[in-house]
Amino acid sequence: MDANLDEPVPAPAQSGIEPGAAADPVVRMTRLLALGSVIALIVLGLAWELWLARTGSGTLALKVLPLLLPLPGLWRHRMYTFRWLSLLVWLYFLEGAVRATSEAGLSQALALVEVLLCLVLFAACALHVRWRLRKAPGKEQA
Repeated sequence: MDANLDEPVPAPAQSGIEPGAAADPVVRMTRLLALGSVIALIVLGLAWELWLARTGSGTLALKVLPLLLPLPGLWRHRMYTFRWLSLLVWLYFLEGAVRATSEAGLSQALALVEVLLCLVLFAACALHVRWRLRKAPGKEQA
């Protein structure tokens, strides 16, 4: 009788990423860029609306709440999170573009920073998804 039959069978990866892919430097870099960009957008949104260039009673700070949703998925390498976040980020890009062209002073500078962070986040998400799909097991390399 084979001794390996008594050993427990390892469970499938629950992390959302195939084994060994987390060690890939491109995957690590794009994940860190995406996490950093989302966190920076959250901090920027809160600081902008609550302290730096307040507009009204600060209720616009609630705009950062949707950015909290992807954090667990990014942390766990969930491909689906990277995909839908690459679409969500365009709403923040649009806000930054509108405010960069319609406001002046500090608010305009903050809007330009928001636009830049959105572009970094989109590029990180797109590269992450593309790279993981290219390196997926069973995928033929052309």
